[in-house]
Amino acid sequence: MTRRPFRMPHGAMTLRSITDLPDEGITLSDGTRLSARIWRPDDAGNDPVPAILEYLPYRKRDGTTARDALTHPYFAARGYACVRVDMRGNGDSQGVMLDEYAPQEQADAIEVINWLAAQPWCDGNVGMMGISWGGFNGLQVAALQPAPLKAIITLCSTVDRFADDIHYKGGCLLNENLGWGSTMWSYSSRPPDPALVGDAWRDMWLERLEAEPFLPSVWLRHQARDAYWQHGSVCEDYSQIKAAVLAVGGWGDAYKNAVPALVQNLSAPAKGIIGPWVHKYPHFAVPEPRIGFLQEALRWWDRWLKGIDTGVEDDPDLRYYLMDGVRPATWYDHREGSWIALSKDPDDVPVARLPFGTGRSLGNGGAELSEVVSSLATTGYAGGEYCAIWLGPEMPGDQRRDDALSVCFDSAPMERDVDIVGAARVRVRLTSDKPQGQIAVRLCHVHPDGASTRITYGVLNLSHRDGAADPRPLPVGEEVGVTLHLDHIAYRLPAGHKLRVSISNAYWPLIWPAPDGAQLTLTGGYLDLPIRATATEDECGFEPPAAAEPWRTRTLRDGSNKRVTETDHTTGVMTLRIEDDFGEVEDLDHGLTTGEVARETWSIHPDDPLSARGKTHWTQTLSRGDWSVRTEAVAQMWSDATHFHLTARIEAYAGEDLVYARDVTDSVVRNCL
Repeated sequence: MTRRPFRMPHGAMTLRSITDLPDEGITLSDGTRLSARIWRPDDAGNDPVPAILEYLPYRKRDGTTARDALTHPYFAARGYACVRVDMRGNGDSQGVMLDEYAPQEQADAIEVINWLAAQPWCDGNVGMMGISWGGFNGLQVAALQPAPLKAIITLCSTVDRFADDIHYKGGCLLNENLGWGSTMWSYSSRPPDPALVGDAWRDMWLERLEAEPFLPSVWLRHQARDAYWQHGSVCEDYSQIKAAVLAVGGWGDAYKNAVPALVQNLSAPAKGIIGPWVHKYPHFAVPEPRIGFLQEALRWWDRWLKGIDTGVEDDPDLRYYLMDGVRPATWYDHREGSWIALSKDPDDVPVARLPFGTGRSLGNGGAELSEVVSSLATTGYAGGEYCAIWLGPEMPGDQRRDDALSVCFDSAPMERDVDIVGAARVRVRLTSDKPQGQIAVRLCHVHPDGASTRITYGVLNLSHRDGAADPRPLPVGEEVGVTLHLDHIAYRLPAGHKLRVSISNAYWPLIWPAPDGAQLTLTGGYLDLPIRATATEDECGFEPPAAAEPWRTRTLRDGSNKRVTETDHTTGVMTLRIEDDFGEVEDLDHGLTTGEVARETWSIHPDDPLSARGKTHWTQTLSRGDWSVRTEAVAQMWSDATHFHLTARIEAYAGEDLVYARDVTDSVVRNCL
């Protein structure tokens, strides 16, 4: 067992020296060994410390190493034992994983927490921290109330697995259901490191390859908000969470809505922070400005795990970065703006009602309308990624093309700067010529020259208009009222610029199309817009970002990103091709070399929603010396009027020899989708 001492950089030598233990075993009650990497003070045996757990399927040995290196040693040198655990069936841990957020996953986490609390180097207090999957399961485990768990920090997570994850936003099928499910099909296909598990690596690898599920098939069998999704959705009963919760999100991320939901609904101590960031930790996220997230987290841990008065209880309930309205771009390195402080009471931000009027006006008085929404199936190509994460051109671009394919209601130019803070709501009355349809609403900032920046948006499967538990087809030709809640945002619309509500009945490739392109007729509606008093300066602030020493690697292949839209002028099919090459790097400590390439293709004919097709292909490589493995994971999805159809294949190679292959073929009935 290697025990590599870690030394903080020059200038921080007054901090506690720490040891990095790369593979500590935690044996569960059923005999399964989980692999943990632990950073802890050298003297913790004589002076026990609280433990901070991060519990993920994303491989501590090579998957999250870059961010782990920046984060966990920082806390350890300040008096914590930081414990990064590979979940069952992933990385260097034994067993198999059968689903995300399964009861087994949560039960294992509780065993790990109790194990940590019982160690002689732990004082009995435990916190959980994580982003995305680790943010989700932190909330879920907190709701189960293991006694040692006193506080959590959850980043980029959700309170509602059905409607606010990567599955069914507004009851619409997100293409991330296939995209991220395919990612996990690939991620979980990799073996443990032979340097840690020895000759058992091959048997462990084949066991997980045989057992790992193709998750898009699992998720497509739950197209309504049933018990499957209620499990793990802490919004079912916020009162079950007793631990103190710091919730963090980013306006460029898919999961910003959970922050105000947690702060407003928890009875336990809760605070929230949302910056301009994508799906990353805020001390190295983009767009900038970054913040001293580790310092903020340390204040949280010191208060709730050590009982030190750090003033966190006096912080504003919510700290938001109010982004200045800027021209549309598919990527930003920096966003100008200011930090504002808010109460958790949503009524503290007044709401202005702006009706849809004649001449497609917004805010000039309501009127009976007859506006036909019949968008091409390719409407939405300017929408960017559902969850921006890979640091490529993933943001929403100029909305003018999508606006031209939508029904738009425009305001007059603003007489002053308008600070939009909170979740806008759109209420419309409409009729449909088909029993199944969808609606997408975008709130846009229209510049004087016509450029259109997406501020926020929402989508709704119209069969879910009265709830997601029991979808019902639309009554054809009969007027119905529907409400869409747009995602939370903090955005300044400048004086002299216009506000636009853009409505379409397609939003590809973000959501899968309705089967027969229902034509909608809008007969009336309005926008409820949360408008806060204009901020004149920063109302709160943060220290500059800090971090521990970065991961020591040698780059063997640089990463790259491609995102290309093309039209076949013979067939009329439009295709979005994405390739993320994450490069190849060698770990200079233990010599493991890792490489990843992800490819996605989304195609559709503008006049045929049933032509929609998605395809993914991931390549993963691991090597050290003469040892090398590779997995190829491919998945496809298409649909007809009654079914979704999926195929997938996983191939595993040792050297150049194919050692395992499995094919999946599935068809799932569409349920009002």
